[in-house]
Amino acid sequence: MTTASKITMLRIAMIPFFMAAALMDFKGHNYVALAIFAIAALTDSLDGYVARHYNQISDFGKFADPLADKLLVTAALLIFVENRQMSSWACMLVITREFAVTGLRLVAMENGTVIAAGISGKIKTASSLVCICLMFLPIQAYAIFSWLTVNSLCVFIIVVTTLYSGIEYFVDNRAALDLSR
Repeated sequence: MTTASKITMLRIAMIPFFMAAALMDFKGHNYVALAIFAIAALTDSLDGYVARHYNQISDFGKFADPLADKLLVTAALLIFVENRQMSSWACMLVITREFAVTGLRLVAMENGTVIAAGISGKIKTASSLVCICLMFLPIQAYAIFSWLTVNSLCVFIIVVTTLYSGIEYFVDNRAALDLSR
């Protein structure tokens, strides 16, 4: 197993510790959860750098890296649903987009086409990670306006960027879904 793949596996191994810290009730548990989440999220950039710089790109890495990202984000969103910081429909929308784009990529790959991550997908990922971090801080209930809290703004950003990037993937790659067959 390559160093890049080991870093990816470390990210996956951190998820249960992140969830435990987030769901336990002890002083500062959100800070512990946030620290674990942030470190895990940063390992995504690290494993990508190591894989490219040291020529460690592998089929396992191509599979495990996006899976690790999806598991980490889904774990955070499920915690927010449990804590009533996010509606289940918003969480389901994010999960549905992830399944749909993964399915689109698999169909395209079967037809010999590789769908690279688009800029909207990268913006979605970056904004989601920042919003998730903000949602673990004690500022989540801070009112930006009388009708808008930091938490609700973060959920809005996650939902909008998820919807936009999902639609863009399907519009830009509709040829991969040859519906005439």
